[in-house]
Amino acid sequence: MAIRAEWSSDDRSSGLAVGARPARSPPAGAPGEARRVSPRRRRRLSLQARSLLASSFALFAFLGLTGFALDQAFYESSLKELSYRLRSHVYAYLKDTDIAVSGKIIPPEYPPDSRFDRPQSGLYAAIVGEGTQWSSPSSLGHKLPYVDTLKPGEERFSGPVETELGTVYLYSIGVLLPWSDRGTPREMQTRIHVAEHESGINAQLDVFRRTLWAWLIGLGIVLLLVDLLLLRWSLTPLRRVASDLARVERGDHDHLEGSYPSELDGLTRSVNDFIESEREQRARYRHTLADLAHSLKTPLAVLRSGLDGDDADEQLRTSVAEQVRRMDEIVAYQLSRAATAGHKTFAAGIGIERCAEEIVRSLEKVHSDKQVLCEFEIDPEARFYGEQGDLMELLGNLLENAFKWSQHRVLLTAHRVGPIGARRRGLEIVVEDDGPGIPEDQVERMLERGQRGDERVQGHGIGLAIVRDIVNAYRGELVVGRSAVFGGASFALRFSALA
Repeated sequence: MAIRAEWSSDDRSSGLAVGARPARSPPAGAPGEARRVSPRRRRRLSLQARSLLASSFALFAFLGLTGFALDQAFYESSLKELSYRLRSHVYAYLKDTDIAVSGKIIPPEYPPDSRFDRPQSGLYAAIVGEGTQWSSPSSLGHKLPYVDTLKPGEERFSGPVETELGTVYLYSIGVLLPWSDRGTPREMQTRIHVAEHESGINAQLDVFRRTLWAWLIGLGIVLLLVDLLLLRWSLTPLRRVASDLARVERGDHDHLEGSYPSELDGLTRSVNDFIESEREQRARYRHTLADLAHSLKTPLAVLRSGLDGDDADEQLRTSVAEQVRRMDEIVAYQLSRAATAGHKTFAAGIGIERCAEEIVRSLEKVHSDKQVLCEFEIDPEARFYGEQGDLMELLGNLLENAFKWSQHRVLLTAHRVGPIGARRRGLEIVVEDDGPGIPEDQVERMLERGQRGDERVQGHGIGLAIVRDIVNAYRGELVVGRSAVFGGASFALRFSALA
């Protein structure tokens, strides 16, 4: 922002006049060229679709892991049940098995299960002794891979084991059976084996798995439907916000209305602030253009009457120069008002000290003959939330005014205000000097904005008017009083916090 200083010894409030700000560069490409949107632009998923996809993934992952865990638990339980059943068959054979005098194994007359007598029934038994062996009729002479290394009293459950009769589960036990070897009592080391084909346990697993996954899939579908209903209900406030925004765009409402959940209060409040700020900006542009046109009428009328009159050339030049100067100040003032950014909900904070030091260095050179001492009391965390050009306008006009009318001392203070827990702390800037001050009965008149711009030029300048308009644009407060420190003028700018 270009700043040019104009000083007048009888002007109490004149400040740094601001020249026209440079226009923003147009975007690359031909002027007025519309942005092209690719017809193949990928359609973005809605919040409901995203949430439904995420919850579906979590739901099916949970149900899948649950089904896997239940399947494994049922499988382990089935194996345990099978081992108990085979063990009971083993002990049944152990109870009724004898050894003949010749050393031949004599099995029980009636097996513990009739399937042991049916060929390839899936349930097999064998008793292996020292040089002798017996197999159940169900095995039809097929040899099963029985364990031959069992010690007496040792039991073992194994499987699945590949055999000539298919895949089986095997339970074996090692025992010592008494017998009489030619009249001599002794014990024969014997191993009793019982095997069952895997088809039995597989049939149980198939029934369980079909039932389990049918229920889990059905439950997943029901839960998805419930989740969809809950999502639609949960996102209803967002749809209402979008609908209210559409009404605002159509002009049916001025701002977002209605009661929204607490999570959306900050969003709706910020949107309403943004809408209001944009409307204020448009109104400010309209008013500025109207004021500029009205303000230039009088100087142009004076020029026209001077050109049409009989005044001497020197008087005409003086009159023209005076009116041109007035028009220049009016244009600078109105452009400054129009370019003011105003209150913004979304704005990066700007530090105060760096901008103040830049302005004070320039003012110290201009007023070097007065040897003014400018002191700072600035909170390092204090921030101005707006355009840097507006902050420079405020500080430039107030500090220039203080330097012009001070004797030797100027004090600039800046600190945060408002509650600590606020989303954005407020700001207070105070500029004080040790000059003559401003009479209390003159404050209102100096801050009034008339319909004619030249009322500010004659004797008072446009500095305070610019400061007042910028402060109003940012919804702040300007307080003019007497300095409690130096006794001169005091200008306090207060900007409220954002809750």
